[in-house]
Amino acid sequence: MDLCLRRKTLTAGGTFGLMAKTKSDFESVCKIGLALPGVEKGTAYGSPALKVRGQMMTCIPINRSAEPGSLAVRVDIADRAELLAAQPDIYYVTDHYMAHDTVLVRLSRIGPDVLRDLLGMAHKYVTSKSRSRSAAAKRRKR
Repeated sequence: MDLCLRRKTLTAGGTFGLMAKTKSDFESVCKIGLALPGVEKGTAYGSPALKVRGQMMTCIPINRSAEPGSLAVRVDIADRAELLAAQPDIYYVTDHYMAHDTVLVRLSRIGPDVLRDLLGMAHKYVTSKSRSRSAAAKRRKR
């Protein structure tokens, strides 16, 4: 998906599926996320999670500062800022998560199409970080 279109999808209302009638839950998250290459079910901090190459991509947040019914999704800090500015009723972050590359999502307010785009963004972010780490490790071994 084109980056500009994806950002509109993730941050715009109405026609792009935010505030959809179908409520998303972690089962929906898994169904969408497991369709992405290399994604597996696992746990993070004892909570259900989806991982790529052992790296957490998304999970149910366990810190008390997160609202019930939320999802923690790993995204680039710049993307997080954009999501927070555009749709603070859907995306949020608490003090606990501020230092992490994570955005919290109110699942009851996000439709499946937007969730798919958000998980795609997280997948791309996590796999690019994973490739960077493996390349750095190979350079160190030389």
